[in-house]
Amino acid sequence: MKRLWLMLTLFAAALWCLGPFLWQLVTSLKPDGELTHLPPILPVHPTLDHYLAVFTGTSFVRIIANSVVVASCSTALSIAIGSLAAFGLAKLSVRFKGLILIFILSASMFPPIATVSPLYIIIRALHLRDTWWGLIITYTTFTLPLSIWIMTNFFREIPDEIYLASRVDGCSPLQSFIRIMLPLAAPGIATAAILVFIFAWNEFLFALTFTVTPASRTIPVAIALFPGLHEMPWGDIAAASIVVTVPLVVLVLVFQRRIIEGLTAGAVKG
Repeated sequence: MKRLWLMLTLFAAALWCLGPFLWQLVTSLKPDGELTHLPPILPVHPTLDHYLAVFTGTSFVRIIANSVVVASCSTALSIAIGSLAAFGLAKLSVRFKGLILIFILSASMFPPIATVSPLYIIIRALHLRDTWWGLIITYTTFTLPLSIWIMTNFFREIPDEIYLASRVDGCSPLQSFIRIMLPLAAPGIATAAILVFIFAWNEFLFALTFTVTPASRTIPVAIALFPGLHEMPWGDIAAASIVVTVPLVVLVLVFQRRIIEGLTAGAVKG
């Protein structure tokens, strides 16, 4: 009975978490005539018209490409810079490591709404408004604390003897980092990369503020701008949401073990 109750509880929790996604999926398959009527909950005459409208009536393919480029470049920069900082904090002789790490993490404590105005002024002064680089630099800045925190824990778990042995064999700190430490810390790097990519893919506030045209607009902003003057295209919004959510769901399912390892790294010490 205990196992039965446990399974029922887990099923209820999973259904609760998946509820919004499943409702969007049902909505995306309903024709316009069924969207505002309950019952039935499930579509009587399923249709793919909303998915066709998303890809044929708008520049949604270009917007998806924008999100892929911005999220990928932000992830690459955040991991490249964050891994170097994490290696230094974990293995090199640096004074006030704890204070530096606290200072880095404090950058993520500011709510985005409090920083969007000064960032907009800076982006506009640098002529980066409505460009990919305006978003890439912003996302890299805000994801660096998370990357450094995760990868620092992973580098700390690597025995110091391995790093010292590489130095004895003639490697410089940079060579030890590239040839020895990076391969050993691959799970933590993968975890940080996945979380940074998800953040950049889903971010809305900065993308809304810093972009103007579809040339650099990302997916969350494009979906928010779907509503017309006299109508609310719920079916198209649901279809677009499903299209951009499925890749993230697959990504998390494939790398869920890596994500858990990264978030719990350093929590237990032998």
